[in-house]
Amino acid sequence: MCGFAEAAWTLARWYNEGVTRTSDKLQHLQRSLTEAGHVAIAFSGGTDSAFLTAFAHAMPEVKVRALTVASPLMPVEDMRLARAFCQEQGIPHEVHEVDLLSDADIRANTPKRCYLCKRKIMGALKGIAEEKGAVLCDGSNADDAHDIRPGERALQELGILSPLADAGLTKAEIRDCAHTMGVPQWDKPASACLASRVPFGCVLDEALLCRIANAEACLRERGFRQVRVRAHGDVARIEVPSCDLERLMQFDMRKAVSRELHSVGFAHVSVDMDGYRMGSLNEGVLEGTDG
Repeated sequence: MCGFAEAAWTLARWYNEGVTRTSDKLQHLQRSLTEAGHVAIAFSGGTDSAFLTAFAHAMPEVKVRALTVASPLMPVEDMRLARAFCQEQGIPHEVHEVDLLSDADIRANTPKRCYLCKRKIMGALKGIAEEKGAVLCDGSNADDAHDIRPGERALQELGILSPLADAGLTKAEIRDCAHTMGVPQWDKPASACLASRVPFGCVLDEALLCRIANAEACLRERGFRQVRVRAHGDVARIEVPSCDLERLMQFDMRKAVSRELHSVGFAHVSVDMDGYRMGSLNEGVLEGTDG
């Protein structure tokens, strides 16, 4: 992987020469980070926050640190990627425990859960950032404005800076820039907190979230990159992209997946024939609030 600083020079040349349509957006991003000077980035390990962290780290005039939240609601794989990324690049990184399930309103898993979670997480990280004299940033992108995301209201209320969204950078543009910089997460499938696999009104607990995480890990180990296991009581409803349905339903694969999901605690295993779609549990409730 090429160094981020070297790759950032490539991006700089692009926008200085007006080579791509993202030129003005990258200049805007650079100005925002320069003005902030010292940034703490809410780092999930996903594509957006990884690109933002890499871009800021490549700017000698910007001091950057990454802050990651540890919680039963967060996929362990995302935590692993976040740690490895920062360690490899020498980016200061801190992991902070936030006990989301101690909040009765979050545990109750109402349609306000996403807002309440984001408010608690970002409120905690903002306090940590301010103690270090840093401005807290998140990785929201311009496409998020076209979706219904209650968590975005929490960002606005707390005054969290969203440099990618402010610059007008879309998900596709971020992936392209991240690829150029050699960010390993450039094509990472979208992720979301594990609570998004549980229907609203079903109480969240650590055992349930662990069961979901283990089930999805089984599927990823079998080569399914984009996967959701929605939990309906003791029934697991598997979602994979439509292009992966045929492979999932092959006899040997189907039997193996069924066996493994039974072994992690699900009594029944089903496959959603409509395939993966973001926020399927929110259909008819709050479209697009979660993954």
